[in-house]
Amino acid sequence: MPLRVTALADPAPTPSGHRLTWLAEDRDGNPLGSAYLRVFTKEGQDHLAELRVNVHPAERRRGVGSRLLEEAVTAARERGRRSVIASADAGTPGDHFLAANGFRKVLTLTYARLKLDGLDSGALREIEAAVERPHPGYRLTSWRGTVPGDLAGTFARSRRAMDDMPMDDTDYGVATWDVERVLAAAQAVADRGDLLTTVAVVDESDGSIAGFSELVVPGDGTGDGQHYGTGVLPEHRGHGLGRWMKAESIRLARRDRPELAGLVTDTADSNTHMRRINDALGYVPTHKALEYQLDL
Repeated sequence: MPLRVTALADPAPTPSGHRLTWLAEDRDGNPLGSAYLRVFTKEGQDHLAELRVNVHPAERRRGVGSRLLEEAVTAARERGRRSVIASADAGTPGDHFLAANGFRKVLTLTYARLKLDGLDSGALREIEAAVERPHPGYRLTSWRGTVPGDLAGTFARSRRAMDDMPMDDTDYGVATWDVERVLAAAQAVADRGDLLTTVAVVDESDGSIAGFSELVVPGDGTGDGQHYGTGVLPEHRGHGLGRWMKAESIRLARRDRPELAGLVTDTADSNTHMRRINDALGYVPTHKALEYQLDL
């Protein structure tokens, strides 16, 4: 099939990287598919690129995806990347495409959902009890959107809580966070019209943030919210802070966004601690997703 692939103009870079885009068209200019390659540039992840390939269902198995993949992999090599990662729901055409094109499976994620509309009384009692349970030496705080200025520095430092998050064989590196990146991440959520709420635990001995949990909700406050990450610094683990923060996120979502239908979270199968928290708070598994990696 005659096929034309066009590289589109690069958008403005972010503090953590930039994105390359390709569009595949037939001889008449009809779009067939696209590919996006996010090139990480921050120290600690500047060996990495993240790929997404989309092909219209009617155009699959005609070489469109393979051609887009070739363009993206070539670009990754030219930019000195060591690894390209991509994801797909288990058992889908994307899963089979990646496996057939040299990617290896490096991580399995379980998605789970908490139903908020019509939450049963037992789950509600468990959530309320988790919020009210005392944690001596710590207190909860929360904010919407961008972190308040007086907490920006300690919040950026607390992001290292995710450094040892189970990633199995993924060559993900270590994300380096500073105040600039924290502010840019919050702004990116706002720019696409979504609503970010962050719950954090403060160490009362020095006022530093010991852990955080982020939740992103659609801009109109309906549908499902998405947990973006929950992490506790190593020196503060073992006190039930992760469960405390996640329960408070649920409580705030129910109070402030009453039209929300549910909350969705994804957790590595090897992260047994967070999976136990999700189970205790009433999240029900819905499906699995797979992370793949191509070593260049």
